[in-house]
Amino acid sequence: QVQLVESGGGLVQAGGSLRLACAASGRTFRTYAMGWFRQAPGKEREFVATISWSGGDTKYGDSVKGRFTISRDNAKNTVYLQMNSLKPEDTAVYYCAANLGEPDMAIASETMYDIWGQGTQVTVSS
Repeated sequence: QVQLVESGGGLVQAGGSLRLACAASGRTFRTYAMGWFRQAPGKEREFVATISWSGGDTKYGDSVKGRFTISRDNAKNTVYLQMNSLKPEDTAVYYCAANLGEPDMAIASETMYDIWGQGTQVTVSS
């Protein structure tokens, strides 16, 4: 069974940066499309970023384009989310997710993901 564990969340001032990491168990991590989503209090879960298993295809939510970067290290079974120029509206619980069976493509739809992590809190103060 694949398990995902996020880390790197915390409290940061507006304009600052954080890097989230999501470590995955399982020998076939390199074949999983991975995604980051977030959920703020009282709001629905929102797509943030996704990366194909080869890393060659990425997609971003409109609210984070140009500020966030998704990457992966298949040798370490880890996907990262570099978050720069953070804003108070980025405050949310951030979740990583894995899609176990699709071709080498980035996937923005949360309904296509099979496994979810427990989430990590990101708080951006103004």
